[in-house]
Amino acid sequence: MAVLRQLDLVALVLALPVFLVAGFPVAGYAAAAAAWLLQRAIRHYTTRRARDAEDIRTTVGLMTASMIGRGWLVALTIFLVGVGDHKAGLAAAVLSIALFTIYFTVGIVARPFEAAGASRPTRRPPAPPLQPNGGA
Repeated sequence: MAVLRQLDLVALVLALPVFLVAGFPVAGYAAAAAAWLLQRAIRHYTTRRARDAEDIRTTVGLMTASMIGRGWLVALTIFLVGVGDHKAGLAAAVLSIALFTIYFTVGIVARPFEAAGASRPTRRPPAPPLQPNGGA
């Protein structure tokens, strides 16, 4: 499954010859590739930190900030490239959408198989019942 999780990176590498042969703006490819690789690095870092966090609020905060920030990173990259060159912005947008679609689809397909192989956390035993009168 680990190889399947990298399918978006394979698509990114295979897109370069398509861009070159088809005459699509290489600036669009470069911008989308840079944003995609940076957001993947951020996701890897924040996921590791969230997994190591002991407080659930820290985990949720890291994952939420990561998702929102990475989306903004890619969107602003596409916007800034598109301001300078409309065709490059369109190429970056289409490539980013394709990469996200591959990443998202692989995540949906692979998740049940990864969860089946992972050890499940054990449940804590229930807390003892409260005693009336403060336990006296």
